[in-house]
Amino acid sequence: MIGDERAVRAALGAPWLIGGAMLLLCLAALVSSTMGVTQIGLGDAMLALISPLLPARWNAGLSAQDIAILTTLRLPRTLMAIIAGAGLAIAGVAMQGITRNVLVSPYTIGISPAASFGASLAMLSGGYYGGASHVLVVGSAFLSAILCAVFVLGLAAMRGISGNVLVLAGVGLSYLFGALTETLQFIATEQQLAMIVHWAFGSVNGATWDGVNTTAAVLAVIFPLLLAQAWALNAFAAGGDEVAASLGFPVARTRIVVTIGSVLMTAAIVSYVGVIGFVGLIAPHVGRMLIGGDHRLLLPFSAILGGLLLLCADLAGRLLFAPITVPVGIVVAYIGVPLFLHLLLSRRGRSG
Repeated sequence: MIGDERAVRAALGAPWLIGGAMLLLCLAALVSSTMGVTQIGLGDAMLALISPLLPARWNAGLSAQDIAILTTLRLPRTLMAIIAGAGLAIAGVAMQGITRNVLVSPYTIGISPAASFGASLAMLSGGYYGGASHVLVVGSAFLSAILCAVFVLGLAAMRGISGNVLVLAGVGLSYLFGALTETLQFIATEQQLAMIVHWAFGSVNGATWDGVNTTAAVLAVIFPLLLAQAWALNAFAAGGDEVAASLGFPVARTRIVVTIGSVLMTAAIVSYVGVIGFVGLIAPHVGRMLIGGDHRLLLPFSAILGGLLLLCADLAGRLLFAPITVPVGIVVAYIGVPLFLHLLLSRRGRSG
């Protein structure tokens, strides 16, 4: 009875929570676009963003440098942080729901370590300079992540698609790809090692419009696909395969669709921003604590929380030690771990 009352309260408060989180995300995006080594006022930033649509007399006070900083550096970086955080959070929610394991994330099933190995292999092959080599690194990371996912699904299919098999296979592959990446680091030159380690930290620094457009397109396709499986994810989370099958959901096909969708989205994001492993774990947990376990609400709410978490982490990494920029993959752990532990302890105290 108490659990039902909490679920009803969470559902009634969901619109306010989602709206408030979206407002915070918009405010954080505005701050991210205006703050940095070069300070640009909020009004000037908004004017610069719409300057192509205005007559010349309206934007005469803006320098070409300010417009270039906003449109080619800060805005792509801000959007990439939001997209990457949202995509990783959605993938985490979907994988946790399909496996009934709250410790599962895109990193846990080996996708991120596999992408790191692919990118490291491309960097070790030489010539990480210019646009063509960047495409090679992104393509190699994406291909490696996809091959890892295919292997995980193949192992699971040998014994029947089950959540435990997916998790165990992913954990094993995480260790394997981690060892392979460390082997590449051991034989790399100093310059290659610096590039590999920097990429493995995870960063949205240097985000481009091509990367933003690609990841946004993948998110726009995969998110509705996963949201359409919300009822099935609720059934899996409630009672596992037996309950889902008794309610008429195709268990194996649903798990394959959700897994492939989560993998494609994670692979696309990690290929551009590197390994950021904590967002896909904490954002679903925070969302579930605040809004409940209904995946129809949890998926979009976690997406907002993931974008907000990654954007705030990137902003902190830019400003705290300016002009040195701390990679967002490091900052997000410093921000996320204390918050996660606080929420867990608070929840335990309330439940006791």
